[in-house]
Amino acid sequence: MARKKSDRKPKNIGQAVGFDNIISNEKTDFLFGVILLIISIYVIIAMVSYFTTGQADQSILEDMRPGEWINTDKAFTNYCGSLGAILSYYLITVNFGLPAFMIPAFMILASLKMMKVYKVNLLSWFFGTMLVMIWSSVTLAKFLTPIMGNQVFNPGGNHGLFCVQQLENLIGPPGLTGVLLFVALAFLTYLSAETINVIRKALNPVKYLTSKVHFTITNMQSDTEKVDDVQPQESKEEPSPIINEVAKDQERNEEVENLVNNTKLEDIPEDVPAPVVDLSNIVMDSPKQQPVVASREKNKSDEGSELIVEAAKKEEIASEKTIEEILSTPINPLEPYTKYKKPALTLLKKYNDSDSPVIDMDEIKANNQRIIEVLNSFGVSISKINATVGPTITLYEITPAEGVRVSKIRGLEDDIALNLSALGIRIIAPIPGKGTIGIEVPNKKPQIVSMESCLNSKRFQESKMELPVAIGKTISNEVFMFDLHKLPHLLVAGATGQGKSVGLNAIITSLLYRKHPNELKFVLVDPKKVEFSIYNKIAPHFMACLPENDEEPIITDVSKVVRTLSSLCKLMDHRYDLLKMAGVKKIEEYNFKFLNHKLDLTKGHEYMPYIVVIIDEFGDLIMTAGKEIEQPIARIAQLARAVGIHMVIATQRPTTKIITGNIKANFPGRIAFRVTSVIDSRTILDKKGADQLVGKGDMLFLGGGDPVRVQCAFIDTPEIEAVNEFIADQPGPIEPIELPEPATEEQGNFGGVGQGNVDAHSLDPYFEEAAHAIVISQQGSTSMIQRRFSIGYNRAGRLMDQLEQYGIVGPAQGSKPRDVLIADDSQLQSLISQIRG
Repeated sequence: MARKKSDRKPKNIGQAVGFDNIISNEKTDFLFGVILLIISIYVIIAMVSYFTTGQADQSILEDMRPGEWINTDKAFTNYCGSLGAILSYYLITVNFGLPAFMIPAFMILASLKMMKVYKVNLLSWFFGTMLVMIWSSVTLAKFLTPIMGNQVFNPGGNHGLFCVQQLENLIGPPGLTGVLLFVALAFLTYLSAETINVIRKALNPVKYLTSKVHFTITNMQSDTEKVDDVQPQESKEEPSPIINEVAKDQERNEEVENLVNNTKLEDIPEDVPAPVVDLSNIVMDSPKQQPVVASREKNKSDEGSELIVEAAKKEEIASEKTIEEILSTPINPLEPYTKYKKPALTLLKKYNDSDSPVIDMDEIKANNQRIIEVLNSFGVSISKINATVGPTITLYEITPAEGVRVSKIRGLEDDIALNLSALGIRIIAPIPGKGTIGIEVPNKKPQIVSMESCLNSKRFQESKMELPVAIGKTISNEVFMFDLHKLPHLLVAGATGQGKSVGLNAIITSLLYRKHPNELKFVLVDPKKVEFSIYNKIAPHFMACLPENDEEPIITDVSKVVRTLSSLCKLMDHRYDLLKMAGVKKIEEYNFKFLNHKLDLTKGHEYMPYIVVIIDEFGDLIMTAGKEIEQPIARIAQLARAVGIHMVIATQRPTTKIITGNIKANFPGRIAFRVTSVIDSRTILDKKGADQLVGKGDMLFLGGGDPVRVQCAFIDTPEIEAVNEFIADQPGPIEPIELPEPATEEQGNFGGVGQGNVDAHSLDPYFEEAAHAIVISQQGSTSMIQRRFSIGYNRAGRLMDQLEQYGIVGPAQGSKPRDVLIADDSQLQSLISQIRG
């Protein structure tokens, strides 16, 4: 009996693994599409050949005897044989005539749809094609039959001829013509509403032509009259209403005189009567100067003054429209680096076996047999087993027989691992949503999941996520992605050498491939000093740091981490103030308002890039700085999601002293690589499982539900260097973005500037120019300094604090501009002399 059971086992696993996937829907559709395309071309060739051979074949076709269609005696002359002659005869002669070509045309369209060459709505095309074919058949039978005379076939076919005879008997020839015309107009109107305008213009061509004609009236002088002798004369004709209006409105006349001196004659529209101007009194000082009319010709200039006013009004309207168009055009967040190109996928290494896993049927059958034998030896019977092969792990889904307890199977985990002689056996009992029990078994020949295969996937390329991260592939060989913006913070933990650093590089690379330097900034903390040093080349493009860290934007000194985190807390508070002023709740809504000109830039509003903080070795920071590090991290994790600041912290010592309850509560996203004990696994995931991983990128991702087993994508150092060199060669910022100075008890709002703590040698290089600009404009606004000198908001804020220290501007008044305490430039010069002296 045992032998018979073993004989049935390969059949079950073969059905589960191979037989269900022998013929996929995509392959079947493609092959049927090719067949349909060949048939369509065959029918078209037969129908074209029927034009020349139809007369010879028609006598045979009209009185065909049994067996004659086999064409043994070569009686049919059609190029496609007897079958082509029969198809052509029934489609063209018996049915629709020449419009019958639309049938194979629609078949070609359907075949291209099945082969996924084009995406079309076949139902709409079917009804449209059939309607046109039937209408054309009737129309050709009605109008072309008398012209063509006796031919092999009727141009509209017997179908069209029958419809014409029946309809003419019912409604007569005029009625049939009206029906055909109405059907054509209705169909064209359905396709395009422009048909209505064409018909209207055709029915009323006079109105259409006159609307395009412009009339110009010009008072011409006599040819015999000399220009020098022309004197202003009063017109005997009744003055026009325009001249009367000008004469009555004295204030308008004054405006007219100014407009005459600043308006070009060619700016007057052609369809307005041109004013008569005495050419003898036009003075041209230079070719670029506007013509000036002498004062003694005021009465004649008055005649055209209203016209010039109207022209000026039209110019004002045009300028207003231009402003409206500018305001209606959203701001491009990529400016001024619109020529920046994102890295190409060719920079990444492509492995031949990374796209689809190799299925070793011998290994699968052997594991299947061993699993069933172990379960049977402990009295556990199963009804079905299925296998899903992944790049490094194969999932065996078993359906236990009735009466088998799940806990009993879960307790056999070590026995199954012993029997299979495999490291990393993990039992999922039960699999959510499937009603089966999963047994994950590592493959003997694991495959490499390349970063290129993840980023080149359709799921990543078409993703609508704000911060998409393609971290690897699941057991079913699908690309696994998550949105860091929705996560919103991530905790990465694992023992040394299990793939933690490669996972961080995969996260950074995913974001670099999707975001522009204006949309994303990194704050990298690397206590080991060697993990993130490779990203120094892209620091000007994608980094954010404090001003004192401009030379080393990647933080390697633990003493600088606290100041950086405090600076991020201050930036978070500043962004929340901007969100409050804008009346929005999150960064997406704020940036949408900013890009659509719905925010007042004078209040300090600016585009907010996402900021991703990545800390490589969090455990080392906790050991050296303790609570001083944990508190700002917890505060950022609690509040910073809405303002676009996200954190990724990694550690190789997942103990309760490092990953505290406060950290775990604020980091819902977890990635666990292989750890050495169940306690560490429970510290990271709150459940076991990470201790049963096989290492080398094998990980569990926890994002709010059950853990998902993923093989992390592999990206090597040469690939990272190639990507960074490509980014460094692209146009972008020349230095990292500055974070605000962290506030302390001795410092002001912007940090680093307090009363009496800045001497003349520490003043900003723009101090004197900013002071002159503020005194001249009498407007103490930080955003004005920012725009005037093209500097960041933080530096402009420090400049404003220095100006406040020396009494040039008053204290801050919320969103209102500061009061300017210096009245004129001479007073400012004396003050600056005292400061410099």
